[in-house]
Amino acid sequence: MTYIHEQADWPKFDWDSGAIAAPLASVRHQQGLLLGQMRGLGFQLRNEAVLTTLTEDVVKSSEIEGEILDRDQVRSSIARRLGLDIGALTPADRHVEGVVEMMLDATGRFDQPLTEDRLFGWHAALFPTGRSGMAKITVAGWRTDSTGPMQVVSGPIGRERVHYEAPAAARVAGEMDTFLRWFDSERAIDPVLQAAVAHLWFVTIHPFDDGNGRIARAIADMQLARSEKSSQRFYSLSAQIRHERAAYYRMLESTQKDGLDITPWIEWFLGCFGRALDGAQDILATVTRKARFWERFAGAAINERQRDILNRLLDGFEGKLTNKKYALIEKCSADTALRDINLLLALGALEKDAGGGRSTSYSLPPVEDGSDHQPALTVS
Repeated sequence: MTYIHEQADWPKFDWDSGAIAAPLASVRHQQGLLLGQMRGLGFQLRNEAVLTTLTEDVVKSSEIEGEILDRDQVRSSIARRLGLDIGALTPADRHVEGVVEMMLDATGRFDQPLTEDRLFGWHAALFPTGRSGMAKITVAGWRTDSTGPMQVVSGPIGRERVHYEAPAAARVAGEMDTFLRWFDSERAIDPVLQAAVAHLWFVTIHPFDDGNGRIARAIADMQLARSEKSSQRFYSLSAQIRHERAAYYRMLESTQKDGLDITPWIEWFLGCFGRALDGAQDILATVTRKARFWERFAGAAINERQRDILNRLLDGFEGKLTNKKYALIEKCSADTALRDINLLLALGALEKDAGGGRSTSYSLPPVEDGSDHQPALTVS
């Protein structure tokens, strides 16, 4: 089988400009509308939208690789680095800090050159222990293929699916030099289109022992930030890719086994980007609802435990929160948890649902946007 990087004219990618013209114009229009909408928000709402977006981006980019990060740690790490006040901060382990550091460097310093040294710094931040799981890997350096050819796989251990084989390690330094010179060169190509090409090109080379997918998505985010000339993120491409992960890997695999015409990949990328932009409306609705909720209870006597629980519900707490869980999360007794809940009921910050006894549950009250479908709070 001949892979794309084995083609005689590699890496001279080609695409059908006529086929991608309409979808490219469409996402650029969406992008402009979203940026205008977000810039019309107040400072606090905009910061909350950025924090929510970046948290989602970091969490979902790692999920694509099968790694689950603690959302509270990610959110706290981002808030601390951006100087945002979100109340009590959850301590973050060094791995979470590293992932956040890479993403914020990519988007926050989008106007700075992408260099070999910068990529090595990102890689070192992703793997602070020098290991991927239990396996020792080359950190802050190109892969050596000492354990065999680099195969790009997905799926659980023991049931991996091999999508393609990357170029031999001996080629990596030269391939990356070509890629980096292209990435920062002045060229007559739309920056969103360049993000699509850069993502595919980097992940094809697969220059590191591990972390290539996350770095490829950070590079795409960096280029999208360049297209907007803004470090503020209001949508998560990684979250959308996570939602479409099966299609993402299928498209990568089929593109690797075809010629240098990458039109199908670009069409898929632009479609995924457009759906990510659509998803930003959900983020906007969430932060707006949250702001209205706290405006309503601005003068209420709500302690830090109660505020934390309410924020968790406003952010989309999964499942039902029981009295026991409340006590566990807030590190208080069951009696204190129940007293907190009763006080929130009296304030109208929670409402009692139908039912009773051990299945008694409570929901956040509806707010001005008319949304009444909220996570339930159950006491047992």
